[in-house]
Amino acid sequence: MINVLLITFAMSLLYLSIANRLLTYIKILSLQGILLFGVAFIELNEISTLNLVLILLETIVFKAIAVPVFINYVIKRNNITREAEPFLPNFVSLIIVTLIIVVTIILSTSISDPYLNKIFFIVALATIFSGLYIIATRKKVITHVMGYMIIENGVFILSLAVGNEMPMLVNLGIMLDIFASVLILGIFVNKIGDVLKDVSVDQLRNLKD
Repeated sequence: MINVLLITFAMSLLYLSIANRLLTYIKILSLQGILLFGVAFIELNEISTLNLVLILLETIVFKAIAVPVFINYVIKRNNITREAEPFLPNFVSLIIVTLIIVVTIILSTSISDPYLNKIFFIVALATIFSGLYIIATRKKVITHVMGYMIIENGVFILSLAVGNEMPMLVNLGIMLDIFASVLILGIFVNKIGDVLKDVSVDQLRNLKD
């Protein structure tokens, strides 16, 4: 069942690469949060109840609900157009993200560590590099925020590979990092909208000291 959820997660990266509307990005982030909830619920069966509840709240409440709602608010607050405005055509993006997944599969086959869960490793690395790709190839700052959240999802998947040994302090650190990052980036995006009336990265070169 975990493999099905992780494969579905990887497929969401492919769909994300060809998405044109910001609302689709938000829906995919929410879907990924739900998938992470399912993976965490099944995988983390040996940790304490308190730790498990904290991780499940982090996925279903924060990743699947709070973050998408917050990003949607920022989009409406700044009257951001619904188009993602990628630098590259969708077909090229699909090929690149597919190559990212293929390369991570090849890389995982070259690693012979018996303690490495390869399906987690593949999906985690593919998610991290796909998030970096989204940040590098999208014009709007808000898509950079969503790219960062995708990277964080990849880090979370990687941590689930050893999740049964993950202490509560690490969980609290992850939640604090997500909250602070999204809050700061949200304020940053709001400020750009107020000052420049445009949230394209092209406008950042107009900022002065």
